[in-house]
Order: sequence, then structure tokens, then C-alpha cells
Amino acid sequence: MKCLVTGSSGLIGSKLVYDLEQIGHTVISCYNNIKPQFGIPTKLDLLNLTDISKTIKKFHPDTIIHLAALTDVEKCEVEKQLANSINEKATELIVKEAENIGCFLIYLSTDYVFDGKKGFYTETDFPKPLNHYGKTKLTGENFVKNSNTKWSVIRTSTPYDIHYYKKTFPIWIIENLQKNIKLNIVEDQYTSPTYVPNLSKMILEIITQKLEGFFHLSGSTRISRFEFAKKIIENLDLNSSLLNPVKLDTMPWKSKRPLDSSLDVSKSNLILTTKPFSIEDSLDEFILKIRSSFSL
Repeated sequence: MKCLVTGSSGLIGSKLVYDLEQIGHTVISCYNNIKPQFGIPTKLDLLNLTDISKTIKKFHPDTIIHLAALTDVEKCEVEKQLANSINEKATELIVKEAENIGCFLIYLSTDYVFDGKKGFYTETDFPKPLNHYGKTKLTGENFVKNSNTKWSVIRTSTPYDIHYYKKTFPIWIIENLQKNIKLNIVEDQYTSPTYVPNLSKMILEIITQKLEGFFHLSGSTRISRFEFAKKIIENLDLNSSLLNPVKLDTMPWKSKRPLDSSLDVSKSNLILTTKPFSIEDSLDEFILKIRSSFSL
């Protein structure tokens, strides 16, 4: 199978491209700034609509996995037009080009399409984003959902791993605590932290089986940011007194965050061979990787 992956040098993309190649697929690794480590590197600027059309027509993939997005929540709130161009207009065109060549389309979305009033959201719950990032991702979902090609929309939550340039929440915690920097961590915001190697394997099943519809692919554990941070540092014997619990509404952010955007993964548990990891299972693997990388 020939797969075209946008955002292939990112946190999720780099792992997914590697996994796709490992099982024999040809991967067109589209990137903007940082050249990917795996696949066939192909420059692609999502702000250049002509570039998007030419690239898809040139490679004519069997499957497009659209991972690339402007994911900086604060930047999306401040630079709304940029967020619209990358997360909405580029997605709309990718959907049209997928329709033109009749390929399977996978779109990566987020738990931030929900307002966070109830938590454990299922695939059928009504989205109501609080911030501009969530709104642009929901618009992208709607372009995909209303398309005339086979599609799958994947929502995930708080993805983390070690990456060669992107710092995820656990890495930010570890690096700051190693420098004895005190950190304010939100104690009343809940998500479903997702270990990227586990996420990648689940996405692989969606790709290879061409499973259609909405899927929540995240960790299976609902946990606060503060409790998540505590679990990380307890496993690494770091100084927990440097963690300062604070309320979400005290943070100086321009963008509103949902209080509880945790995802219900019952559907994925039922359908997929690869099951969503609990926080304990994911941290067991992650901490082993951290110890070797950080000499802890």
C-alpha cells in the first residue's frame, strides 16, 4: 500500500511512518520544516494550496493520513487566520483531492472538540469546542465526515513520548525538575494521556483494515494533569515538592481549556486487536525509555 502522511516528522507522524515501513508499506513522508527520519521525504507547505494538489496528484496514494496541524492552542487563539488556513483550508483541499483519486482518508483530531463539561466522551457525543484550536479541528472533521470518499476520523488526547524535537508534557516536567524549577500544574483539568507507540499501533489497524467512521484512540485512564505529573516523577524518584497544584481558571492563558475532555475508548477496545493502554501500562514502557535517555 502507498500511504501519504502529512506531519510525518511530528510526534505521532514519525512513529507512524516508521511502523508503516516496518510492515512493508511505501510511505510518502510529507513535512514542512524538519526533514523526517523515515519514509520518502517530501516537502509540503500546508499554506500553499497548489503544492497540496500537486503532491497528492503526483503520488496518487492509496491512503492519506492527515496528521499535520497547527496544534499550539495559544497560537491558534492569537493567530486565528493562520489556524484557519492550516487546520481548515488545507484540510478541505486534502479532502477534495482524496475524493478525486478515490483514496482512503484518515484525519487526526482532538479531545478539544468537546467542552469538557462531562468527560469520558464517546464518538457519538456532540462536539462543542471552547477554543479556536478545537473549532478549527471540528471544521476539519466536518469536511471529512461530509466527503464522498472512505474516511476515518481519529480523536486522541494528550499524546506523549520522547521525540527528537517536540517536548511533550512529561519531558517538560522531567527537564524542569532536574533543574530544580518549581512548576505550576493544573489539578482540575482531566484528559486521557496517550502513549504514542500504542496510538500508532491502533492507527495502523485503522489503516490496514480500512475501518471507517469515528474512533477515540487514547489512553484508557482519565487523570488530571497534576496526578499525571505526580505519577511520572514518582516513577523517577524526582522531587515532588517542586510541583505546585493550581486551578485551571488561575492560568494566564488566552485560550479556554475544557475541564474534562477525557475520552471513552470502549469502541476501540471492542473493535481493535491493539487495546488502549492504561496509564500504568503506558508509564511502565515510557519510564524504561526515559531512564535510558536521561540517565536516571
